[in-house]
Amino acid sequence: MAIHTAESWENPSITVQPGMLELRLTLADPSPSLGSGGMLRPVAARQQELNISLDKLDEAVSAIPQSAWPYGRVISVEEPTNTPAKAEPQVRRNLEVTVRELNDLGIVAYDVRDGIVR
Repeated sequence: MAIHTAESWENPSITVQPGMLELRLTLADPSPSLGSGGMLRPVAARQQELNISLDKLDEAVSAIPQSAWPYGRVISVEEPTNTPAKAEPQVRRNLEVTVRELNDLGIVAYDVRDGIVR
């Protein structure tokens, strides 16, 4: 994939925090025949941000509508940019568990910043 910024990523994404996961997704435009977005259907109005616990990841991902996956079953997974040093080990453990669980669900984990499939 040639996408290297979170802003240009259109599929769901997860930021792994020490005590939770932050899931972001953009729902599909309900009227794409009228043009993309626009004043009556802005992209920001279709974006959702959810904080979920790691043990609810499978339920949350399963509830994402098919229309929110324009690249197929690929989800961006990243660490927060401002993680305190003492929280880094927990974030890394949570990242490993998240990637493993996503893979078990048949979803590819992708690091947008590094372009790495996990």
